[in-house]
Amino acid sequence: MNRLAAALTAFLLILSAAAGAAPAYDNFKVAIYVPAGAVQAMREPAVREAQYRRIASQLKFDKVYLETFRNGQLVDEPTLEAVKKFFAGHGMTVAGGIAYSGPERGGQFTTLDYEDPADRSLCQKAAEMAARHFDEVILDDFFFYTSKSAADIAAKGKRSWTEYRLEKMREVSEDLVLKPARAVNARVKITIKYPNWYEHFQGLGYDLDVEAKQFDAIYTGTETRDPEITDQLLQQYESYGVFRFFENVRPGANRGGWVDTYDTRYVDRYAEQLWDTLFARAPEITLFNWADLASPAPLQPGERQGWSSLATSFDWNAMVHSLPAAAGAPGWARAAGYSLETADRLVGKLGRPLGIASYKPFQSRGEDYLHNYLGNIGIPIELTPRFPEQAPLVLLTQSAAADPDLVAKIKKHLDTGRSVVITSGLLHALEHRGITDIAEVGTSDRKIAVHEFIGAHGAGRGVSLDEAGKPTPAILYPEIHFYTNDAWPLIRGVAEARGVPILLMDSYSRATLYILNIPDNPGDLYRLPQPVTRTLRDYLLADFPVKIDAPSKVALFVYDNGSFVVQSYRDEPAKVSINLPKASMVHDFLSGESLHVSEAADAGGQRFSFTVQPHSFRGFATH
Repeated sequence: MNRLAAALTAFLLILSAAAGAAPAYDNFKVAIYVPAGAVQAMREPAVREAQYRRIASQLKFDKVYLETFRNGQLVDEPTLEAVKKFFAGHGMTVAGGIAYSGPERGGQFTTLDYEDPADRSLCQKAAEMAARHFDEVILDDFFFYTSKSAADIAAKGKRSWTEYRLEKMREVSEDLVLKPARAVNARVKITIKYPNWYEHFQGLGYDLDVEAKQFDAIYTGTETRDPEITDQLLQQYESYGVFRFFENVRPGANRGGWVDTYDTRYVDRYAEQLWDTLFARAPEITLFNWADLASPAPLQPGERQGWSSLATSFDWNAMVHSLPAAAGAPGWARAAGYSLETADRLVGKLGRPLGIASYKPFQSRGEDYLHNYLGNIGIPIELTPRFPEQAPLVLLTQSAAADPDLVAKIKKHLDTGRSVVITSGLLHALEHRGITDIAEVGTSDRKIAVHEFIGAHGAGRGVSLDEAGKPTPAILYPEIHFYTNDAWPLIRGVAEARGVPILLMDSYSRATLYILNIPDNPGDLYRLPQPVTRTLRDYLLADFPVKIDAPSKVALFVYDNGSFVVQSYRDEPAKVSINLPKASMVHDFLSGESLHVSEAADAGGQRFSFTVQPHSFRGFATH
């Protein structure tokens, strides 16, 4: 009888996923991307039935993207239509996909050569085929350009590779993709999905300025994977931050976030990417890919022994036991389903995200991905490609130097009584572009290995910001020159008898210019004593509705309705305090726990303390 009941439960799960009468989740849609090889494999009815049963018994989803082209090969059209009909019959929204990739060479991804007539023809043919079968098509993140053939070199001429590729891909977008597709199907809407390496886009022809507006919509790659073992070393905060950036790149047309299962040492890292995408308020999340989710191989927990006995947000035992026995061993689909169900209980209660406005102009680069390191030490960031004139405080990293009028914009912002924070990398870039009209500060070629920190503002007021009984490892900082009494260090780093400002202030007109010194290795931000990061946040988030006091690798997401989320990426529990200016009570959305004031905070605020488990989040409302 128990076995029969379990089988019936599994069958009802499948029917529920297939019904299509209501959204799978209350607060977002879930899609699965089906690569061309997986589409081709589903030409056999038995294969597609078995794969669908495997996924639908473990994961609710609303939509599939069926890929028509990858690695230079088109899916055969009878198979495509059969698979499309199959999913439509199960109540799914069905859209198309294209991956403009060429055959891999030596383990490296390759793209089509857009100076090669044969590749140009293939590009157009793929667009036309997708438009014949679908009214909605998404381009997977291979729509960039790496070829350096003789034809490419000749066409480039005296331009840089960046200039050439940007111009070429705008032409390719219009002439080989959009116009041909719309000629075949006037109803077709085409979305371009941009990948996670946004700092380097322009060098390979990805264009967030002109190209992003050519397409009907954009999509965000939020797959950050492991922050230490992958090539790009993308930090966890980026799964949240890059979606927010693309929201500001194309307001109202950023359709969702995209996460894959790759390069994770423990299953919680997969869940974190899904959660942070949704905490950024993505309306849809795409899971890459169908083959991984359909695999019969049992899911492995990975290297999570250090916290396996704790009640973490991704509860391995609860996930395993959330399936009836008849559904088989949980796979990646169940990991996704469990994580999404957890998030769905929270995200509908969150408002519009808030963060320190940080200007990153189109086609800019500098201090690569620094915003994500800052996010990982509890400083909420809202990246924008346009200078945020109304923001009470603007954060400018070295990438902002791409704006030739930047110094004038800084002056204007300060003149209106709004403060500006510039990093040491940007200071260096602006030294001969007029920044000394605001403050006579500069950098040198010397570095100082700091191992002590002092909070200092005014004569005789220095206090240690080191952690008692815990030596600080040496952190290498660039030297910054300033004039005493014109500028004041709010935080100093000390090495033997020599110091360097970590946070420097200089009054100008009606506001304050802050200079934030960044370690040579931005990862060393995680090694700063907690009193240093607390003091940094006190200054940078002075007018913010929520401030956090926590160790590194604990992020804060804040919303305009008084809610906030604390997300820990640490391997051990984190003790956290939140400073709120007005709230008398803080309520945990998921546990129902009410936090009470633990102590009075500075400037008349109130402090609430709690613990966040490893690789877990807590979401709160304030009253």
